[in-house]
Amino acid sequence: MCLIAIAYQVHPDYPLIVAANRDEFYNRPTAPLDFWSDHPDILAGRDLQGHGTWLGVNRAGRIAAVTNYREPQFKSIENRSRGFLVSEFLAGNDSPDAYLEQVTARKDDYGGFNLIVGDTGGLWWYSNRGDALVKLPRGIHAISNRALNTPWPKVERTRERLSKLIGHSRIDPESVFAMLYDRSRPPDELLPDTGVGLDWERLLSPPFVTSAIYGTRSSSVVLFQQTGTLEFLERTFEPVAGELAVKETRRFQLQFAMAPTPSAIRNDD
Repeated sequence: MCLIAIAYQVHPDYPLIVAANRDEFYNRPTAPLDFWSDHPDILAGRDLQGHGTWLGVNRAGRIAAVTNYREPQFKSIENRSRGFLVSEFLAGNDSPDAYLEQVTARKDDYGGFNLIVGDTGGLWWYSNRGDALVKLPRGIHAISNRALNTPWPKVERTRERLSKLIGHSRIDPESVFAMLYDRSRPPDELLPDTGVGLDWERLLSPPFVTSAIYGTRSSSVVLFQQTGTLEFLERTFEPVAGELAVKETRRFQLQFAMAPTPSAIRNDD
């Protein structure tokens, strides 16, 4: 996952809105959004190479997502895929902060990452390229391949556009997908310098990434409504004649017995 935008406790009818793009090499095998046969309570896409996931929820109202931390100068050897950080949380019962405390003890087993985890008590962020566990405050947040809310152009643009979207009483998933499909590139003077070279900085600068071998493989929209309904939509893309075309859109809906509270998501136990 290379872009995650979160509107948390800012819309009266949607306590949590998550919009995300997963960027990856086109030849990396991937399963689309679905419930997992080995963990039937987990709803997520799946990386068939590492066997973890980049974004998922479960039937108890837990949610987690991960992005890589871009640092080409740092050649790490991963013992495990960063996608396991998401699936382990979704399959477990530990509170978000307790789980992240465990992650800090084995942070060097992974390449650089940003990890978002949440349950009924709130949302938390942690990066193994920092020291603090951060409980997200009310507001609009975004993460790409640096720390939370690092003001890269794609991060700032997506936060601004999400802020405008939540001004509407009803959140239309297609409007969120349109936000995620933004291919506009900022001028060179606004690009970060992360060590990948100017050509790659340009290529990776839009919210929606395209190239000959690497790009946005899927866009995801997660809507938690005050009524207790969770909607999870995933739109996948595939390269066709040098462009990325829509492959399919999957939509799942979960209903919780109790509605989300303003501070988080109720579970259905």
